[in-house]
Amino acid sequence: MKRRILPAAGFAAALLAAMPWSSVQAQGSCSFRGALDDAYCDENRDMVADAPTDPARLRDPSTLVFAYTPVEDPALYANQFRPFLEYLTQCTGKRTVYFQVTSNAAQVEAMRSGRLHIAGFSTGPTAFAVNLAGAVPFAVKGNEQAYESYRVVTLVRADSPFQQLSDLRGRRVAHTSATSNSGNLAPRAFFPGAGLTPDTDYRVVFSGGHDRSVMGVNAGDYDAAPVASDVFDRMVARGQVRRENFRIIWQSDPFPTSSFAHAHDLRPELAQRIRQCFYDFRFPAAMSRDLGGNDRFWPATYARDWAPVRAVADAVNAPYNRAAWDAESRRELEAEQRRNQQRQQQQQQQQQAPRTQ
Repeated sequence: MKRRILPAAGFAAALLAAMPWSSVQAQGSCSFRGALDDAYCDENRDMVADAPTDPARLRDPSTLVFAYTPVEDPALYANQFRPFLEYLTQCTGKRTVYFQVTSNAAQVEAMRSGRLHIAGFSTGPTAFAVNLAGAVPFAVKGNEQAYESYRVVTLVRADSPFQQLSDLRGRRVAHTSATSNSGNLAPRAFFPGAGLTPDTDYRVVFSGGHDRSVMGVNAGDYDAAPVASDVFDRMVARGQVRRENFRIIWQSDPFPTSSFAHAHDLRPELAQRIRQCFYDFRFPAAMSRDLGGNDRFWPATYARDWAPVRAVADAVNAPYNRAAWDAESRRELEAEQRRNQQRQQQQQQQQQAPRTQ
């Protein structure tokens, strides 16, 4: 593999068109799958896909491909994770490259298709990656005391009149994307109890990302937005926004941050080596600063640590299944196409502007 950063915009569309779910070969004899897609089996009932029992189906790639969740500008993470990928290359003895994704759909599809071996999935999409792509979460970022968690915080401008969630009836409230735990599912589960029901008391507007929601509130495009507190804190630390320009009018109990997972069908010795490399790594100072002060990866399991996330999905009847993911994939692709069109229009306007002077 010669490309270090792979294009993602057309990648998801191509996979959706050319690699239908039905083309995936299910495992042979399987007595239990739980919530997993038919391509996977969960005989030990740990809620993640078992490794294939047929040795011929185990993979030992010469190059490992890694991607991190696009909760912010994807280009940021390619640079932030560079020291770790260099370490992972040395630790595993296999060249490791970064795959830059621009949507959750592209990331999950890449692992399902076998093009992605290791990934950091956002909290909500982790469950889709587990059920539909055979992802096996094993770590979460953390520090010396514990792994990192975040809260859902509802941001408004500091100079706005809004003091509580019920004040947002009829206002413009941005959610991030349909599969996001903090940016969509948790608000749908918790807001009604505080007097504000999404899609009833206000029309949900999907911004396309946590950073876009924060910047939209800052610019006055949205009256409020539920976002992940760790993303907001990182944006403040980088100087993208000023904390004093915002107020938090509601926050949730803690949730785990992004999971780090490997594909279920990697050779067991390689999968174990990857996990140990994660656990042994200590973030250099710049990486720690960029990633919220975290300095290591903590062991985690999907069954235990993602139980609160699954509870939220159950509360709003949002199953992590194929039908829900197909719908969200289409929405993400359509949203990305709209953003591309807007960028092209802005570029055309900028090119034409000097000619009208």
